[in-house]
Amino acid sequence: MTTNIEEITQIVKRSNAFLQEILGEIDKVLVGQKYMIDRLILGLLTGDHILVEGLPGLAKTTVVKTLAQTIQAKFQRIQFTPDLLPADILGTQIYQPKTGEFIVKKGPLFANIILADEINRAPAKVQSALLEAMQERQITIADQTYKLEQPFLVMATQNPIEQEGTYPLPEAQVDRFMLKLRIGYPTRDGEKIIMRRMASVNNHYSINPVVHPQDILKARESMELMYIDENLQDYIVNIVMATRDPKAFNLQSLDGMIQYGASPRASIYLNRAAKAYAFMQNRGYVIPHDIKTIGADVLRHRLILTYEAEAENITPDEIIQKIFDTIEVP
Repeated sequence: MTTNIEEITQIVKRSNAFLQEILGEIDKVLVGQKYMIDRLILGLLTGDHILVEGLPGLAKTTVVKTLAQTIQAKFQRIQFTPDLLPADILGTQIYQPKTGEFIVKKGPLFANIILADEINRAPAKVQSALLEAMQERQITIADQTYKLEQPFLVMATQNPIEQEGTYPLPEAQVDRFMLKLRIGYPTRDGEKIIMRRMASVNNHYSINPVVHPQDILKARESMELMYIDENLQDYIVNIVMATRDPKAFNLQSLDGMIQYGASPRASIYLNRAAKAYAFMQNRGYVIPHDIKTIGADVLRHRLILTYEAEAENITPDEIIQKIFDTIEVP
């Protein structure tokens, strides 16, 4: 097995060489936000989608647009508003009076990388239309179904719920996102650098396309070879099960704090995300640190807390940390 793992690691190192090129191009534009950049690349590698919660002005749009430019991918930004209709993002049929026929005008979802900005301002029908496309990787307009091109990644953003004019996404819809990220303000030094860069009106940076979309798809094939020990698979299942039945894992302090635990998607995504994180670290195998590092991002939006927990200002992240501190590491 050791030889196999060494071989997998060599394949991984050859397959992920383009990651440094992508990061080098993004660094031309962005200061800080390494956490968001790494998670976005991780989502691109797994082919799963990301929900980002953060206040305006934290470079969410810039990150996604720059990433799309580095991989020669088609980018679309969709601003979600209360009056948006499903056809506005999916596309529609248009009648041609001269020919008497209908032609299909494809919507902005027909792209590789989508920024769904302020998704929690849109009506439920529009959210459902977006999430169906995310899940099925296809769009149906009238009686025709169109497969979406790969890679296909949606990064949806939402303002914190307490901001005026927003409302929570339904839990079943949120569960379809692999990761939920919480983005904060930059550091003092980072903000000073940003201020200096943006002081000039000629602050445009040339982004070179360094990767082809096919390289991303090949990297996904290499990730299928990633080794994860059965003990680590049990570790993942134990973590997820602990969110549903804390008492069974000696977490009596969490009794009465969790109304609904994580769904089976949590186990699937935690396994997949841990492999992708290890892939990004030049390893052909998963270690417990990978699971712990990515765990909160996979779980935080899958826990529904009780009123008692909310009354005590307990957050999902605090509960997740308690679980990781208690569950025995293999």
